[in-house]
Amino acid sequence: MRRLLTALLMLFLPVLASAAEPPAQGSAAPAFSLPDQAGKTHALTDYSGRWLVLYFYPRDDTPGCTTEACNFRDDIARIRKLGAEVVGVSVDDVASHADFAAKHTLPFPLLADTDGQVADAYGALRDLMVMKFARRQTYIIDPAGRIAHRYLEVDPTTHAAEVVADLERLQKAGD
Repeated sequence: MRRLLTALLMLFLPVLASAAEPPAQGSAAPAFSLPDQAGKTHALTDYSGRWLVLYFYPRDDTPGCTTEACNFRDDIARIRKLGAEVVGVSVDDVASHADFAAKHTLPFPLLADTDGQVADAYGALRDLMVMKFARRQTYIIDPAGRIAHRYLEVDPTTHAAEVVADLERLQKAGD
C-alpha cells in the first residue's frame, strides 16, 4: 500500500508542481478570449475602462459553485453600481454553462475555458492528467487591466460580499 501511494505521488507531483503561478497584485492581467454560455466571445479588452471581477470555479452546478454563483447573482446590482462586471470561468463547456446559467438565472457571462489555458495563466488550473478543473480563485481587475486584488482562497458562502467590500475600498483608495 505504501509503495502504491508513493508511486501515485511521484506520478502526480510533477503535474501539480507545473501549475503556473498566479499573477501578482499590480501586474497586468493575463489576456483571455473565450466563449460564454451563449457562444459569444468575451476578451479582457472588452472590459477596458471598467472594473472586472473574474472568478474561477471548479464545476457547474456543484454545491459550492452554485452557492458562489448565486451570491454573485444576488449582489450583481451592487457590483454594477460600483462600475464592475462579474465573469465566471471554468473548464466546463458552453452547453454546461448554458444549463447552469439558465437553471440559476445567472445574469453574467460564464466562460468556457475547455483547454484550461486561461485558468493556467491565472494560476488556477488543477490538472490531474485524467481530469482538469479550475481552483476557486478570484481576481479584481482594475480599469487599466491590472490585478487590483486577488483571492487565492475563497469561501463561496461569503465571497460575493467580500468582493463588494473590496471593490468599495479599492475605489475609495483610487479617489
